[in-house]
Amino acid sequence: MAGDGLPIEMSVTAEGIQALGRALAAEEDGKALRKELAKNMRTALNPAAEMAKSGIMSMRSQGGHAGPGLRTAIAKKVRPEVKLGGMWTGARVKAKKTPAVRGFRNAPKRTQKVGGWRTKSFDGEWRTQIGKFDWFDRAMAGRNEVYKRAVLDAMEEMARRIADRAAE
Repeated sequence: MAGDGLPIEMSVTAEGIQALGRALAAEEDGKALRKELAKNMRTALNPAAEMAKSGIMSMRSQGGHAGPGLRTAIAKKVRPEVKLGGMWTGARVKAKKTPAVRGFRNAPKRTQKVGGWRTKSFDGEWRTQIGKFDWFDRAMAGRNEVYKRAVLDAMEEMARRIADRAAE
């Protein structure tokens, strides 16, 4: 029984998050509860996002360009994302595309490839530029259970809050 101080066992599935989302919508102030749950789930994923940002910032610089910094621009696009309904439901860390960085739209994806990416030099010659292999994936590797547990804890806390409201 949940009231005896023992933890509630839960598993993370899209259906579970959708069911919790429906329960939140049924609450009188479901919008506020939903917003708080999403915020708590994003907070749980912040360490993963920070590790990914640190990974791209440690990529060595090729230098010599007066435009915006590639590493900084990519790091700004790495963030936790939570959706509690619609076509996709869940929590993840995402590196969004970077169209404003010298036309290098897929910079997060290309910079972590083993073979690098092709770019045109100032003199018009094509060259291969090497980034930092697997900078994003390494930030998540081996820590999936930690992040999953943090998201579960946020969901469990919200479930307790809803249960406590029902008991009032």
